[in-house]
Amino acid sequence: MKRPSGVRVCAAAAAGALSLALVTGCSSGSDKKTDDTKASGSASAPAAPAAKKLTKDELQKLLLAQGDIKGYKVAADKEIVSLSKSKIKVDKPDCEPVAWATSALAPGDTDSDARNSVSQVPEGVDKGDIEAAFDFDVTIVGLSSYDGDGAEKAMKAVADGVKACAGGYGVAQDGDASKVSKVVDDKVPAQGDEAIGYTQSIGMDEGTADFHTLVVRKGNTIATFYTANVGALAGGKSAAVEIPAAVVQAQLAKLK
Repeated sequence: MKRPSGVRVCAAAAAGALSLALVTGCSSGSDKKTDDTKASGSASAPAAPAAKKLTKDELQKLLLAQGDIKGYKVAADKEIVSLSKSKIKVDKPDCEPVAWATSALAPGDTDSDARNSVSQVPEGVDKGDIEAAFDFDVTIVGLSSYDGDGAEKAMKAVADGVKACAGGYGVAQDGDASKVSKVVDDKVPAQGDEAIGYTQSIGMDEGTADFHTLVVRKGNTIATFYTANVGALAGGKSAAVEIPAAVVQAQLAKLK
């Protein structure tokens, strides 16, 4: 089965969550500028310092951790942590930010990013019921931080990419190629300082599957969310699931 990078990362993240399940019994804001008021004997207020990006270590500490959300398991699987932009090849440059965000990579120009997975693992599953054990959702969460107005530029790149790639694009990771047949702009609730959502339709073994991605800016930090059902992925079927609001809200609450 040909899977997009985000799908492959989700599947890898699911392995750790599945193992745990079996063991346990299984919009947009804008800056406003005001003119300086010049009065006799008064001085203009000093300009605010430009935003400084957070480091990788700082972002790592801001990611959701085990215990932050009741009923969810948090993991930092090797394939997720080691993923890099150099491993993802896109045939249309304008589509790179769209593909990167789906893979929990920074959609803009920065070297400060971190990612992990959050899974709602079913409880009380019979160890012999493999289908039930795989029937759970995993969300890949990515954080990236930027200097100056880099975060705003990254959000614009994603928005522009959604429009430019509406007719689809090709993407490959480690030689495993996939075809995105279309990208559709989702209407998402206002959250953070700016939010963009989109759905990608991707060829699977049994037809086309839809996958949702959410990108939210809060200050000069961007959070990305991508969710898939592990059981559906394993069967090569349509895996369209909603991104859990509880995961999004909990992650945004941890950002400065």
